[in-house]
Amino acid sequence: MKLATHIYVLTDAWADDRLWVLDAAREIGLDAVEIAVGDDVSFDPAKTRRRAESLGLELIVSPGALWPAECDLSSDSADDRARGLAWHRRQIDLGGELGAVAYTGALYGHPGAVQRRRPPPDRADRIAEGLRTLAGHAAARGVRLALEPMSRFRTDVANTPVQVMDLIARADHANLAVLLDTYHLVTEVRDYAAAARAAEGRLWGLHACENDRGAPGGGLVPWDALFDELARQRFDGYIGFETYNTSLGDFARRRGLFQDICPDGRAFLRDAVAFVRRRLPARPDRLTVRPS
Repeated sequence: MKLATHIYVLTDAWADDRLWVLDAAREIGLDAVEIAVGDDVSFDPAKTRRRAESLGLELIVSPGALWPAECDLSSDSADDRARGLAWHRRQIDLGGELGAVAYTGALYGHPGAVQRRRPPPDRADRIAEGLRTLAGHAAARGVRLALEPMSRFRTDVANTPVQVMDLIARADHANLAVLLDTYHLVTEVRDYAAAARAAEGRLWGLHACENDRGAPGGGLVPWDALFDELARQRFDGYIGFETYNTSLGDFARRRGLFQDICPDGRAFLRDAVAFVRRRLPARPDRLTVRPS
């Protein structure tokens, strides 16, 4: 079991002067850091990789920064799908330079692009073809692709684990996995245990936060049911903490978070780690659920 944080809990963008985020993550006791990449992010990957390796941290990359809308594997336009393949390949190549273990997110489409219509009958197969190509490209660089279902407010392509697993089955590539996000799931599923069970065999990780995107615990997410199911699966992947730091000017508001959920990123992570560690394994080969 490995615990991780998204950089947005602590900072608003990655750069060479943000290496302190890695130090903070290690001090809090985390095992990995997820870095948002995109066209407006520029840094020296060798510096980041060296610092992470010196701290014993793993890195994860995801397209959380500038991602052009026309770069979309789910688009009706063949040109846009080709742009999407090229764009994702560049992010995967960057992940390879960083030594990242995974490239994660709504890679099957583009977050924010919600088509309020019935999709073309061949859309799923077209998306799967693109995912198969990217999975092979990533495998050659030692990077796993973890697809994250998102809520209906972010995408109409894959809102549930069942829908993401359908894309994976169509793509039929061993390098494709699933990342579940408890914040997105609360809109889309009624049974969290069944949601995790639907991804069994491909479940790579979990973004653990509350229904309001706050630190896990005290909200609506049925943690006991979820962790019972993870225990049954002997899940040993990544549990990451993701929100937007609300103390950084208008950063969180630009991201669509309007409550003061995370005024102190370090405190957020300490609370999240304490909550999850009460459910971490007594033995290294098994997750054991413990009373909170």
